[in-house]
Amino acid sequence: TLRRLAQNREAARKSRLRKKAYVQQLESSRIRLTQLEQELQRARTQGMFFGGGNIIGGDQGLPVGINNISPDAALFDMEYTRWLEEHHRLMCELRAAIQEHLQENELRIFVDNCLAHLDQVMNLKSMVAKTDVFHLVSGMWKTPAERCFMWMGGFRPSDLIKVILNQIEPLTEQQIMGICALQQSTQEAEEALTQGLEALNQSVSDIITSDSLSCPPNMTNYMGQMAVAINKLSTVEGFVRQ
Repeated sequence: TLRRLAQNREAARKSRLRKKAYVQQLESSRIRLTQLEQELQRARTQGMFFGGGNIIGGDQGLPVGINNISPDAALFDMEYTRWLEEHHRLMCELRAAIQEHLQENELRIFVDNCLAHLDQVMNLKSMVAKTDVFHLVSGMWKTPAERCFMWMGGFRPSDLIKVILNQIEPLTEQQIMGICALQQSTQEAEEALTQGLEALNQSVSDIITSDSLSCPPNMTNYMGQMAVAINKLSTVEGFVRQ
């Protein structure tokens, strides 16, 4: 009994330490996010573009070369690189905890830390989606292997399930049924989003190829049609968020 009580006290102590570290991590993440927003605001104010390793001055919103990206995209790339480093550290901690055969409630702390870290990258994506959604959709911030699975600014969930399924065997029958149900529901959602995006692309294409853009152009119709097309393209952010 005394030994069990001592073990429980030690487990409780470790749990408090992990919770404290988790809270500190959230606080540091909040501070870093605030700093990122300040850096982003400064970059917008300066009207600078980052590309090819050089900083090129230009008016905000004007393209300055095919290899150049906006300051929002550049900051996203930098923060994503930092996020990957922290992600690797958290994964190593989680693997070590599993190998130690900790109790489920103790493992849950490590899992929650990983989930909170994933929320951070979603926040980063939300920020760049507001200002440069096409950088997110292009997938150039991913590795070449990861770009094979890119779909609307991230992994196609159903494909990701297929990739990891063989890595988490053996599974119980209930777990297999749960994963199959999840895969089916994600495929249905993906199909709906894909059809919506295809309809949007067709709509924009119809506008761009309309008679109002013939040569010589009618500038009044031209500007009106361009405004409609741009408004439709802004809905791409909505698709990415979904």
